[in-house]
Amino acid sequence: MKLKEDMNPLLLQVFRSVVWVYSVITFIPWYFFSGAGNNLERARRIKARSVSGHPAGPYRAVYSQKELVAWLHPGVDTLDKMFEYAAKRFPKRDCLGTREVLSEEDERQPNGKIFKKVILGNYDWLSYEEAYQAAKCFGSGLAALNQKPHCNIAIFCETRAEWIVTAQACFMYNFPLVTLYATLGPVAIAHGLNETEVTHIITSKDLLQSRLKVTAYLLTLITCTLFNKYIIVVDSKPTSWPDIPKGIMVYNMDTVKEMGSRPDNSECLSRPETSDIAVIMYTSGSTGIPKGVMISHGNLIAGITGMAERIPNLNETDTYIGYLPLAHVLELSAELVSISHGCRIGYSSPQTLADQSTKIKKGSKGDTSVLKPTLMAAVPVRKTRVLLSGGAPLSAATQRFMNICMCCPVGQGYGLTETCGAGTISEFWDYSTGRVGAPLVCSEITLKDWEEGGYYSTDKPNPRGEILIGGPNVTMGYYKSKGKIQDDFFVDKNGQRWFCTGDIGEFHPDGCLKIIDRKKDLVKLQAGEYVSLGKVEAVLKNCPLIDNICAYANSDQSYVISFVVPNHKQLMALAEQMQIKDSWEELCNNSQMEEVVLRIITEAAITAKLERFEIPKKIRLSAEPWTPETGLVTDAFKLKRKELKTHYQEDIERMYGGK
Repeated sequence: MKLKEDMNPLLLQVFRSVVWVYSVITFIPWYFFSGAGNNLERARRIKARSVSGHPAGPYRAVYSQKELVAWLHPGVDTLDKMFEYAAKRFPKRDCLGTREVLSEEDERQPNGKIFKKVILGNYDWLSYEEAYQAAKCFGSGLAALNQKPHCNIAIFCETRAEWIVTAQACFMYNFPLVTLYATLGPVAIAHGLNETEVTHIITSKDLLQSRLKVTAYLLTLITCTLFNKYIIVVDSKPTSWPDIPKGIMVYNMDTVKEMGSRPDNSECLSRPETSDIAVIMYTSGSTGIPKGVMISHGNLIAGITGMAERIPNLNETDTYIGYLPLAHVLELSAELVSISHGCRIGYSSPQTLADQSTKIKKGSKGDTSVLKPTLMAAVPVRKTRVLLSGGAPLSAATQRFMNICMCCPVGQGYGLTETCGAGTISEFWDYSTGRVGAPLVCSEITLKDWEEGGYYSTDKPNPRGEILIGGPNVTMGYYKSKGKIQDDFFVDKNGQRWFCTGDIGEFHPDGCLKIIDRKKDLVKLQAGEYVSLGKVEAVLKNCPLIDNICAYANSDQSYVISFVVPNHKQLMALAEQMQIKDSWEELCNNSQMEEVVLRIITEAAITAKLERFEIPKKIRLSAEPWTPETGLVTDAFKLKRKELKTHYQEDIERMYGGK
């Protein structure tokens, strides 16, 4: 389209002048009445300082220079007390919402595939008082089924209201809750269940039939056969469960709650201590089997206290939409923050989130359109006032685009399961990009020199080094793990716990942190140069031609290679330009196409100012996307480097000149 060239130059100049005058006239009143000037001043102010005066830190938020904050309300130092506090303060307010399913139908697509579509009604709500009583009855019912305090209990379930009810029941009765991703494979499921020796599993009908039942033989390994084993299904409709292994009894959640409400089964609450384990959260580690992070009640209370401080005016009028996995610390913490302030939480899923989502029938409303949330994590929608991105750093371009298009602040946060997801969060009015904000009031951060990587706290213009997070939010370590794996945790002379993240960061003059590298991704090439594979991947992922990329290097070689999942639309368009009419798989195996893609990637790398030795010299295009089901990425879609290396071993040998 050549509108600019075809338009009369005089008319174009008039149009530009009108737009300029309009912008000037409207900008001045907007600037004064919106408080933009005040926000700009607040964005520029110092947000954290080194309490030691040394550039390495430790850095603390300006509001917690003297001491770190460990709780929201005096005396409310465990999660059961927090829920009780909320239930007493907001008894009649909506707490947990589930959208009614009116009907389901199969819809045939033009390609012949059948998609299941749903028509959904309004949200049905449990008040805070009702949710509290449901949790109390469920916990009492679990106790009637021989679940004991301090004995682990597992939840393997999708994100839904019953998940939080289960969690609160376990917090009340001091049952440490073992969380497992709903997308974990059978080996990882078996490992988590066996390691924690659970006798009770809470799950859903779908997951029991599709995941647990097909690996039923694994369930017999859960614990000693001297004890009965129980599966509690959260779905409300009573159902028979044939083919369940002998010795395993299946109950319905409503039945267990009914058992717990009986006077003869009414168990006294076994109140947890602050130091008691609340959650054993299995992380989808990038190598080996998942690790169970032991999180105490005090850890989570401190973490959510720090997070809540960064959300301005958070109160009972806010609505949070929950759809990320509750087995992930970001979602669990976000929902606990919401509950602690009396917000309502409406549940959704990636398939029903928006009007255009895959399971929403055309013409029907998605969950965000009905719920109208004011708070959410990770995915943007309209009418949202705060959007928090976690899991991986946003590129500056992506963050700026979202800030403009979403008409709300897009904040970045940094934390790990080992720190309850708490570490840093950018402030509401800070529109800078590429940074993850200042330390939360519950934590402090020190930069540790890393000589091998060339990062020092004395670096100019900004101090750099490995990020160490300390504070009451730092967890208790890994479940049943000893030796080197526990070396990432340590206690200083003041008794404070610290976690060595393995991430490299730098502090800016205003006290905000920027993630710049990853220690564990460092490879030393034959000529002695150090290459950060994560840095190479982060840069090249901004290339439109790339959907996913894994950089690889052998220490006995002089250059980097990469495995690339190309963007389908972009690669097909490129093939059309080159007049290549191969199928998708043929395109990905076409050496000519590999050369062209490599040239485009190289140009992108040079533009991004990667060093010569950091730029991949050879690539392998992958026709298959990398998903948790393929075993090449974790459930959080982080690369599994060991598995990727094995998968592409022949290509590695080819690209490095082998057979």
